[in-house]
Amino acid sequence: MRSGQYIKQELGYSAFIPAPLPLNPPIQRNQELDALLSQADRCLGRLDGVSSVLPNPDLFVAMYVRYEAVLSSQIEGTQSSLEDVLQFEAENKGADRVKDVQEVVNYIAAMNYGLVRLKEFPLSLRLIREIHSRLLSGTRGMHREPGEFRRTQNWIGPKGCTLQTAAFVPPPVPDMNEALSNLEKFLHDPAPIPILFLCGLVHAQFETIHPFLDGNGRIGRLLITFLLCHSQVLQRPLLYLSHYFKQHRAEYYDRLMAVRNDGDWEGWLKFFLKGVVEVSQDATATARKILDLKERGRKLIVDELENSVTGQRFLDYLFEHPLISVKMVQTHLDCSYVKANNLVLQFEKLGLLGETTGHRRNRRYRFKPYLDLFYTEAQVLKISVSPNFS
Repeated sequence: MRSGQYIKQELGYSAFIPAPLPLNPPIQRNQELDALLSQADRCLGRLDGVSSVLPNPDLFVAMYVRYEAVLSSQIEGTQSSLEDVLQFEAENKGADRVKDVQEVVNYIAAMNYGLVRLKEFPLSLRLIREIHSRLLSGTRGMHREPGEFRRTQNWIGPKGCTLQTAAFVPPPVPDMNEALSNLEKFLHDPAPIPILFLCGLVHAQFETIHPFLDGNGRIGRLLITFLLCHSQVLQRPLLYLSHYFKQHRAEYYDRLMAVRNDGDWEGWLKFFLKGVVEVSQDATATARKILDLKERGRKLIVDELENSVTGQRFLDYLFEHPLISVKMVQTHLDCSYVKANNLVLQFEKLGLLGETTGHRRNRRYRFKPYLDLFYTEAQVLKISVSPNFS
């Protein structure tokens, strides 16, 4: 049985008990599914390859991690933008929505912590709890038992719904513990299945178990990244499906419910693999645009600023700190305030910087062509999302 079952509880609601992994019968592979798997593998390989030829791939990774953190947190209802996060990092203050930004910053910290730990230990329930603790500490979810699996029943549905009216009720605590134990065993001995199938199965199963009072969606999406990096399919954490899941959130819900109700794991995996293809292609295109932007920026400095060494250093700095003030530039370049200000104004004339405050004093500037590669897309996606996408 691959669909699991609904069990009536004493209070009258029905909770869902997922079927264990590995699937029985196993995934029914056909030409369409295998073709999607091959395409997804190729796209991941291209992404991994293009990231390696970037002049400083870690800067690209850092921006992509921030981008994913913003989108993944927006799905949970956090109202924070990429520039809010960059401003918070630059000043450790000043963002209008500090609590929202802290949730995004925690997401980044939780991801980085998990990636470091995975170099020493395999993915386990203990590590998942540790990552969850870092995700919620000091945020609005800090009272929702960070780092602990739930000890009470939770449910998913519109705001104000009850257990009796919820769209979905995950397994009760005893069944949850059994399902988690099964998931951990599957992670440690997944049988010979492709890594992308493993990622899709684990994500869906984790979302169904819903073992935390808060943060399940963010942890579930992080698991995909952790599995790909731990298996060395990706050398750097560059595949994030929040963008895809958010764009197709209705189908995302439907596919998960079809797994639960009908055992349609193949339909879910096709949807998942299409997301891997789409997101990999987008990230690869972004990496190539960054290479092009760096080359165009250097050419502008050669042609317009007489190949200024200071200008080249400033350009490199902008890829690391795309939201800046004149004082930040002065400190980094170790020059006078006047020289730093003149350089900023020159970059503004070249179209590389845009002033953001509209003030005459304490101005801030954004590395517009670079941030637009990430920020515009994130802003387009800042649309209302269903509260049961957690």
